[in-house]
Amino acid sequence: MKRRDFLKSVSGLAAGAALPAVPQVISSAYADARSETLLIVSEGGPNNLDIHGVGTNVPGYEVSWNCYDRLISHEMKAGPGGVPYYDRDKFKGELAEEFKIDDMSVTFKLKKNAKFHDGTPVTAKDVKWSLDRAVSVGGFPTFQMSAGSLTKPEQFVVIDDYTVRVDFLKKDRLTVPDLAVIVPCIVNSELVKKNASEKDPWGLEFTKQQTAGSGAYKVTKWTAGTEVIMERNEDWVGGPLPKIKRVIWRMVPQAGNRRALLERGDADISYELPFKDFQEMKANGKLNVVSLPFSNGIQYIGMNVTKPPFDNVKVRQAIAYALPYQKIMDAVLFGLGNPMFGAPADKATEVAWPQPHKYNTDMEKAKALLAEAGYANGFETTISFDLNFAGVNEPLCVLVQESLAQLGIKTTINKVPGANWRTELNKKEMPLFTNVFSGWLDYPEYFFYWCYHGNNSVFNTMSYKSAEMDKLIDGARTSAATGDKAAYDTDVKGFVDLAFTDVPRIPLYQPFVNVAMQKNISGYQYWFHRRLDYRALAKG
Repeated sequence: MKRRDFLKSVSGLAAGAALPAVPQVISSAYADARSETLLIVSEGGPNNLDIHGVGTNVPGYEVSWNCYDRLISHEMKAGPGGVPYYDRDKFKGELAEEFKIDDMSVTFKLKKNAKFHDGTPVTAKDVKWSLDRAVSVGGFPTFQMSAGSLTKPEQFVVIDDYTVRVDFLKKDRLTVPDLAVIVPCIVNSELVKKNASEKDPWGLEFTKQQTAGSGAYKVTKWTAGTEVIMERNEDWVGGPLPKIKRVIWRMVPQAGNRRALLERGDADISYELPFKDFQEMKANGKLNVVSLPFSNGIQYIGMNVTKPPFDNVKVRQAIAYALPYQKIMDAVLFGLGNPMFGAPADKATEVAWPQPHKYNTDMEKAKALLAEAGYANGFETTISFDLNFAGVNEPLCVLVQESLAQLGIKTTINKVPGANWRTELNKKEMPLFTNVFSGWLDYPEYFFYWCYHGNNSVFNTMSYKSAEMDKLIDGARTSAATGDKAAYDTDVKGFVDLAFTDVPRIPLYQPFVNVAMQKNISGYQYWFHRRLDYRALAKG
């Protein structure tokens, strides 16, 4: 396609207002060598460039992953369909040249040629400051560190300029894997401290707007809600220098426009399209479409158990029998998901997660339970969802609304802007909602620690507390660390059974990551965070 025709076609696609700025951004991509520029289009974008920031959303994870380094990362293996997939159990150095795991500590020797984007060397004091920051800022990052028993600044010890030791508080099989997730990224401590203040000692306002890392890419322009532009860090030593020099990531809210940009070859990669579109694109074969199940992930309906009527377990069980599971699978997902409902009644609970529960759509059971709970005539409530993922969430909520109406439950749909979603979750005031949680570490006890434990993390969106549940989760973590398989199996089966009896949240399905890309794009890898890793991508 000629550049003039390309610009004209995108302008026509915009239908007046939908894509006003796309021609300018894409034309700047064309001014570069097209083979070294990646153009991504998605529904929503980051609300914060710092993973340690307050309320950083899922698109913000993608920026952090590509612009910051961690001490270690994962090796890759062949996953479903031969797609490269992170290896949960194998680690390699990123900023660390070598590392040694001892009984109660792990020691990292840093690469001496690693530099931050401003050219200053990465040293052990930066590592110490960054890990101190992660365990101290509170909220999501601090809870994430605690998931691997990383909670105290005293655990991070500078040995010399290029050696740092992490001491273990206790034996925990999640500690080393937790150092390879997005949160323990290494930040340019001197730069951020210069831009910190008494009210903001960790410089979160500064890093919200710009990256301060040593990663493979650096943000050169960010217009919230519109675009992110990233340039390759030519001095990156965390791995082989990426083939892609420039990444232009455009927010294009209309799914039809994103699909059209892809099908005409004007964009390279997109995700978050309607599932029907992915199935049609797979069938016509003009694009490569990857579909892989979320590792350790569930889309669910959550209920706030501190607020009537959802404080009543019979109401929650009634909702579990009223949900239109198969309609959601057929009309919203078009089969691109693994059902997490309707397990045979006589099927024993497995030592596994995710696994299906035994509820299925049964309106008579739902009505009977609702009557027993004292709500024979139903009630009024609100069901909320994240607009960043409206393509799935909106039709899903409409189907739930229609189904609950048969019980006399009148629901108003509340569409929460993506930039505000994490903040709204944190408030824990939404009575009924749909959300996805996918555990970065692929262990059942990790998922349950985040979502069901009484320490009430941001992802325990139901404010669920149960002493019995806490005992089972803590027991599984202890037995995993000590290798007591029998105790571990008992505890895992126990907490899954209890979750399905108390149903503070109702699993619907295990979602798929769906990514559509041009045929000349190679190197896609599946990561636990489900976002794009630009470092491995190439254009043929």
